[in-house]
Amino acid sequence: MIGKVLDSFEEAVRQIPDGASIAVGGFGLSGIPEKLIYALKETGVKNLTIISNNCGTDHHGLGVLLENKQVKKMIASYVGENKTFEQQLLNGDLEVELCPQGTLAERLRAGGAGIPAFYTATGVGTVIADGKDSKVFDGKEYILEKAIVADFAFVKAWKGDKSGNLVYRKTARNFNPLAATAGKITFVEVEELVEVGELDPDEIHTPGVYVQHILLGDNYEKTIERRTVREASIV
Repeated sequence: MIGKVLDSFEEAVRQIPDGASIAVGGFGLSGIPEKLIYALKETGVKNLTIISNNCGTDHHGLGVLLENKQVKKMIASYVGENKTFEQQLLNGDLEVELCPQGTLAERLRAGGAGIPAFYTATGVGTVIADGKDSKVFDGKEYILEKAIVADFAFVKAWKGDKSGNLVYRKTARNFNPLAATAGKITFVEVEELVEVGELDPDEIHTPGVYVQHILLGDNYEKTIERRTVREASIV
């Protein structure tokens, strides 16, 4: 078996060159590969294209790459929690491709499955459809969306084995499985790393064939994007 386990996040991200495209798992700040993101910030690489559901917040997650002016283009479905993002967009410093959330998920899934493009009804009749091919199937119009294959993928899993088989936990099982398959080279950080054979095959969400490198992380922040609490009722 080819060794996939790396000991250093800093050493891992040195493989990322200027101008690379990276598919990043996570939803808000839940299930983000925070160790890989923060290690990438320290490299200072520039002109990155980031594909992710959102771009974190001003001081957490992918937002730290924006603060460091390392991102040239963002492909995302939701960008509303980041003032740095807004300012760079208005200043013309950041190129943005907004994509409906389900379409973004399917573009990543299709890329990982070797499907170059697909038709969807989402976005028909809106600016999303501008410049895209369209066809009518059974009397309904659909637009053509291209799949996404990134140079690299950053993924966070709860548990993995040394062959790269992965198990996600709860909300972290969002864009992570999709990003894992859509990267030409996939880096995964896990909270628990076990020997091959210790995972029940029935509980594996991402097979190790999609994973090139795996790292064990610790002391995760697991920041809450927007904390909402209910006031206690007065009886």
